[in-house]
Amino acid sequence: MLVTIVSFFLLLIVLILVHELGHFITAKLSKVKVEEFGIFLPPRLVSFKKGETIYSLNAIPLGGFNKLAGEEDPKAPGGLASKSIPIRLLVLSAGSLMNLILPLILLSISYMIPHLESVNNIMTDDGEVYVVEVIADSPASRAGILPDDTILSVNGEQIINIPAFENIIDLNLDKEITIEVKHSDNTTESIPLTPQSNALETQGAIGVGITTVVKKSYPFWEAIPQGAIGYWDLILAYKDGIVDMARGTVAIELTGPVGIAQMTGEIIRTGFANLLRFAAVISLNLGLVNIFPIPAMDGGRIVFVLIEWVRRGKRISPKTEGMVHTIGFLLLMVAFVIISYHDITRLISGGSLLP
Repeated sequence: MLVTIVSFFLLLIVLILVHELGHFITAKLSKVKVEEFGIFLPPRLVSFKKGETIYSLNAIPLGGFNKLAGEEDPKAPGGLASKSIPIRLLVLSAGSLMNLILPLILLSISYMIPHLESVNNIMTDDGEVYVVEVIADSPASRAGILPDDTILSVNGEQIINIPAFENIIDLNLDKEITIEVKHSDNTTESIPLTPQSNALETQGAIGVGITTVVKKSYPFWEAIPQGAIGYWDLILAYKDGIVDMARGTVAIELTGPVGIAQMTGEIIRTGFANLLRFAAVISLNLGLVNIFPIPAMDGGRIVFVLIEWVRRGKRISPKTEGMVHTIGFLLLMVAFVIISYHDITRLISGGSLLP
């Protein structure tokens, strides 16, 4: 639990810090007054002032903020609204742009540090055989072998790759063997079963789909291209997910901080590299969601700037814009409460967000 909490808050702080630094740096470079730079939302826990800016750590872990002078009022000195349309668009979109750049960095780092990687049938002296599928009504299924199990040994002989495993199985057809496995919760179990000599070819003698995984790391000149490929795959998966949800072929499932904390706890147990990849997914989501035209979020503010551009400099009144963002923020808080309720209910019932 302690590892989950610490990992979750470190993950959240990094993602928020990167996002808000995008706004902060572009605002400072554009001579926009930053009144407060905050991690999380008020009330304040600690704060200090340097120059014209208050730096604060706040109590509610729902994001962060830059309080910019004159966000809606063009008459405020040093205010955002007094700047040109291109500068305002840059400042407002910079947070999302930073979150969209971050996954490439995180994924590249994940390849530089030791991580498990599938190598299938390659002979190796330091691999592990990992169960990816258990066929229904097969010897493995009836004996209790599960997907995500790691096969440690067969009849006391250590298993380090698929050829070694298949060789032992072939030598013991129709004979009872004992397979020692490590389950996903890190418990081990010795499981007796009998490989079938007359099994269907598509099922195999015991009925499992397996792969060999090895611990691997790449030098940075190889890790960066790998990270770029992984980032492209992530974008395609995100696009496919949106399309499937729009078509109704996949259920829409939203999660908030409680759900993200639960997933962080489950993922950190599988290794730091996987946590970095999870952080890349969250960063991509954060960057894209923030740019959506939702009132009170960056995309909602960008919409007002674009309306002004379409109307050739004619602004919507600051009072109206402020009211729209206030209503949007209240609706977001209602959505947060509802999503958090479902997250907590699922957590209490023992459900998981991971496949």
